Amino acid sequence: MTFPVTRLRRLRQNEQLRTLVSETRLTPEAFVYPLFVCPGEGLRKEVRSMPGVFNLSVDQAVKEARETAALGVPAVILFGLPETKDEVATGAWAENGIVQQAARAIRREVPKLIVVGDVCLCEYMSHGHCGVVDSSAGAQSLGAAVATPPAIAGDYEILNDPTLDLLARASVSLARAGVDIIAPSDMMDGRVAAIRRALDEADLTSTPILSYAAKFASGFYGPFREAADSAPQFGDRRSYQMDGANLREAMREIEADIEEGADMIMIKPAMPYLDVIAAARERFDLPLAAYQVSGEYAMIEAAARNNWIDRERVMMESLVSIRRAGASIIVTYYAREAAKLLG
Repeated sequence: MTFPVTRLRRLRQNEQLRTLVSETRLTPEAFVYPLFVCPGEGLRKEVRSMPGVFNLSVDQAVKEARETAALGVPAVILFGLPETKDEVATGAWAENGIVQQAARAIRREVPKLIVVGDVCLCEYMSHGHCGVVDSSAGAQSLGAAVATPPAIAGDYEILNDPTLDLLARASVSLARAGVDIIAPSDMMDGRVAAIRRALDEADLTSTPILSYAAKFASGFYGPFREAADSAPQFGDRRSYQMDGANLREAMREIEADIEEGADMIMIKPAMPYLDVIAAARERFDLPLAAYQVSGEYAMIEAAARNNWIDRERVMMESLVSIRRAGASIIVTYYAREAAKLLG
């Protein structure tokens, strides 16, 4: 049938009709809200490049978690800013690490909220990389002293296998502290298998793994690195995070993580990689998450502050695009605001 019999505008006449026939629906239950936890008490320091996002002491993180749950958002993901850093990421796996403290407090005060623990070493490493650094000619064992990072970028190597031990140790520590879901974001080969093995050996067989299975080396992470104080002190992360040009390789990464025991998969960033989300949704049956990262958030905020866009409309449109591409879970700094609008 053709015009005038077929008139697609009939179902766009008013808000009620548009809502009735909407193909993609957002609900607060799909959101995960990121929290940045730092030492201290009563601290709430706004991140300069991310208006409305804060570094929070544990007591303030608990307050934020309570308010998040009250809005119907089911989960938070925790990132830590330790008091001190070193070359073996001690703060990531210490029993009284900052995220461990926050997880215990949130579990005690907001018991029904799901707590996701981001497992990466960059925030805890003195050099800001996601793995053990070796600047010598040969790889060193974890037990040996790690060489001082070079002053000139390039003459170093991120050691894959020694890093797995630290990631596994951090995962067990977080799970014991009350984290419900372990989310490795480092992009080391074999990390999911190493974490699954360590969790099972620690009698934590029920702890699921949400793998950042396809995490791209992206320019959209800049504001996060300010929030988490995690910028690399030399070089970049392109030797372990994915090349943004490679969709087929992303499918291999995801498949490998699933084979190693991932229970859920995540793609990061979200909007620049909607095609990857769609391809993953078509190919894999696991729950699929996407991370609307700091740069995506910061660009919307900056444009809105200059009155170039309608902030709420663009915020919701961006989230719908991620959901439409196939993500059933969205990690977003807009989780609370979107939940209020969805009401």
